[in-house]
Amino acid sequence: MKIKSILVSQPKPATDKSPYFDLAKKYNLKIDFRPFVQVEGVSVKEFRQTRVDICSHTAIIFNSRTAVDHFFRICEELKITIIDSWKYFCISESIAFYLQKYVVYRKRKIFYGNGSFDDLMDLIIKNPDEKFLVPLSDIHKQEIPSKLSKANIDYTKAILYRTVSADLSDLKDVNYDVLVFFSPAGVASLMQNFPDFHQNGTKIATFGPATAKAVETHSLRLDIKAPVTNAPSMTAALEQFIKAQK
Repeated sequence: MKIKSILVSQPKPATDKSPYFDLAKKYNLKIDFRPFVQVEGVSVKEFRQTRVDICSHTAIIFNSRTAVDHFFRICEELKITIIDSWKYFCISESIAFYLQKYVVYRKRKIFYGNGSFDDLMDLIIKNPDEKFLVPLSDIHKQEIPSKLSKANIDYTKAILYRTVSADLSDLKDVNYDVLVFFSPAGVASLMQNFPDFHQNGTKIATFGPATAKAVETHSLRLDIKAPVTNAPSMTAALEQFIKAQK
């Protein structure tokens, strides 16, 4: 079957400089983007039930802009005054700069890594006397808490937001040759929105082992897998599959 249309379960790229657009142009494809999941904040009532005392911590670890947004949201809703002495540890420079949305950057103690948590851990370990707060989603990788625990870091997880299925009812009568997923939650959203979904000739592409496992768990067929040795990105894996179909 020749591939003509692809639905990517992520937001549309912010700029035209995306390998997806290059792929669409090169193979005359229709590529649409639609998030299958959305993020919603935990309410003040729910957060209070966790008995996490934000002000008893001296440093905050951020692994995403979403974590930054919901940390300052919950502080505002709880009427917590931002403490000047707080230290901020960000997984990347871009997230560190994003803090300017909420605090005066030059007046804060901000540390950042190169995009990997291992790199940020080196900075965290150099601050052993801090008590860290880690804002997270209800569904999160265990990498962060496990590595903090292994290094005997004093930390508390704060679940401030959750990932839920988006309403995809407008896609009911829309068919694509390939569906692309990047998280188990995206696969779960497909099945929640369309419990009678039959894959038939539709190809499913996944990024990461957890997403691939989710496809199998829902008794679906996995056709395109990334990353692999000869296809480190999703667009590379898609292109290889398209070439093989010719």
